[in-house]
Amino acid sequence: MRRRALLLLLLPLFVHASGGGDWQNSAVGATLNYRGTEASSVPLKPPMAVRGTITLIAWRYRLLTPEPTGLVVKLCSESRCTELDGPSGTTRALAGDPAGQPLRFVWYVSGRGGLYPPVRVTSNQVIVNYQP
Repeated sequence: MRRRALLLLLLPLFVHASGGGDWQNSAVGATLNYRGTEASSVPLKPPMAVRGTITLIAWRYRLLTPEPTGLVVKLCSESRCTELDGPSGTTRALAGDPAGQPLRFVWYVSGRGGLYPPVRVTSNQVIVNYQP
């Protein structure tokens, strides 16, 4: 866990050293009250105009309650999504997509009926590394 947290902090330094750029954004997440429905985060946008293509994305999300069985979390660009394998990590699955586009987290819990307690996402964060 500490290793991943350190990676998230140091990743932008590695990218700048390689001649690329990065942007980061975070927001409060969504709340899921029912199984079988999707909830989407607000769009996470670059804070400035960005030109280039995505090379690597680091992500992190936090839940208020323990993760329910059947939870699926995806990170989506405007054209495609990739399933995330845990609450933090990195992915190259969206590599080649425009780096200036917004990204969204999409939440889904399989099944039917209400969720008790509801899934409350307290934070979503992305660090997008890109090449001009």
